[in-house]
Amino acid sequence: MGAGLGGMSAAYELREVLGKKHEIVLVGKGDVFSFTPSNPWLAVGWRKPEDITLKVSDYVGKHGIRFNGDGVARIDAAGDAVITEAGERIEYDYLLICTGPKLAFEEVPGTGPEGGYTQSVCTTPHAEHAWQAYQEFLKSPGPIVIGAVQGASCFGPAYEFVMIVDADLRKRKLRDRVPITFVTSEPYIGHMGLGGVGDSKGLMESEMRQRHIKWIENAKVAEVREGEMTVVPHDAKGQPLEPQVLPFKFSMLLPAFKGVEAVAAVEGLCNPRGFVIVDKHQRSPKYPKIFAAGVCVAIPPVEATPVPTGAPKTGFMIESMVTTIVRNIKAELEGKTPDYEGTWNAVCLADMGDTGAAFVALPQIPPRNVTWTKIGKWVHLAKIGFEKYFLYKMRNGTSEPIYEKHILSLLGIERLKDAK
Repeated sequence: MGAGLGGMSAAYELREVLGKKHEIVLVGKGDVFSFTPSNPWLAVGWRKPEDITLKVSDYVGKHGIRFNGDGVARIDAAGDAVITEAGERIEYDYLLICTGPKLAFEEVPGTGPEGGYTQSVCTTPHAEHAWQAYQEFLKSPGPIVIGAVQGASCFGPAYEFVMIVDADLRKRKLRDRVPITFVTSEPYIGHMGLGGVGDSKGLMESEMRQRHIKWIENAKVAEVREGEMTVVPHDAKGQPLEPQVLPFKFSMLLPAFKGVEAVAAVEGLCNPRGFVIVDKHQRSPKYPKIFAAGVCVAIPPVEATPVPTGAPKTGFMIESMVTTIVRNIKAELEGKTPDYEGTWNAVCLADMGDTGAAFVALPQIPPRNVTWTKIGKWVHLAKIGFEKYFLYKMRNGTSEPIYEKHILSLLGIERLKDAK
């Protein structure tokens, strides 16, 4: 259920591991796969939609995977079936939920590209909309506000986008006309929802200063209106300080996430935010035929913060979750004990326009065996390479875990055993 990074990877890996005697059905909402990590590039015109998307039905059928693009309207967990929005009932022996999140723009008035005043890079259509707004902005530049609101858990794209916009404006010789402010619910710059990774605080603050990007941390966005927003900084105890009104001509704010409605509606499956509760084997404790991977999984925050923040789910972690699920299903079908466990390591390549930052936290939740951050142009080049490789992977049906095999090797991480 879900035809994004997690769902497509899961379908291919299930087919490869289980062979052709099992039926695999992939249910997505629409027929387009998007390489979501490239959306910040799309939003400034560095990519076109056709560069980072593909038609799912053109590829998965070649590998014996049935595709339904109607989306899931309801899960009948008691009856082991999903009902699509077109009314088809698809029964299952195992259900893998890889839907990603619902974007909770409604929690902060005035945010979001649909009825609000801020842009988003969470989906490819949103990034396309942002590119249209950015082109209009370039005709009459002014202040920009970029960031992540209270409750957000995915901070990487906000950092990427503010750096990419800075680099793009410098290329266009417009940077001197555009004050940029970064607003975040993190208690400090470089927290990333991970409690910091290595020297991420110092490195990211230094990068911001060098680029003349001001920031407001430990903040909530109270409201966004046309051309301005009210931001409320908080102290270390979470008490509100003097509100600030920030004018803008262009803004991109990442929202908090919730679970998608069809998943959140299943009694006992999710936490109050609608994220799927799983055990260490990626399995629902209440519904043993249901597994979940990716952003839709309930993971507690790494630490309590004065302004609420969530924990991110990186591509590496999603691949680890998928592989864990596939191994456990295979073991159960063979009459063995399904005791494989996901690692939930955080490995992230964040592009910064003309350079990049690599974050490694093994495991994601402290205490950690490995924790560091490095900045360099090689990260920018590596992310371009992995974009091409992942799209190749989706077109050719390979389940090769590219983060495990390639990124850790590139970063020189020796503890591959911990990552597998």
